[in-house]
Amino acid sequence: METKAALLALAALSQDSRLRVFRTLVQAGPTGLAAGQIAELTGIVPSSLSFHLKELAHADLVESRQDGRFVIYTARFATMNRLIGYLTDNCCGGNPCGPDEAACDTAPAAHPEDLAS
Repeated sequence: METKAALLALAALSQDSRLRVFRTLVQAGPTGLAAGQIAELTGIVPSSLSFHLKELAHADLVESRQDGRFVIYTARFATMNRLIGYLTDNCCGGNPCGPDEAACDTAPAAHPEDLAS
């Protein structure tokens, strides 16, 4: 993932309502949810929800498809995984540690000059 795309995704997720919507769609899985269901589950009024969904779509974090008279929204798991990969690339200065916080806490610290690259 390029830095520009990561910044766009992080900016989209840095707003409470959009983060709530995205997490709801992640929990729904690949089948997704209709806009009305998202509004119901998140407590976001439909007029505001459409704005937030547009921002998430612009950041490539959600996609939509027509299903009869409903628009179904799904999280873009590939984008989410690329963002996670971007954030954790070279975790712990390249030393193996894994996603466990305790493992990262015990990994040798990276030297500042190593982080400049």
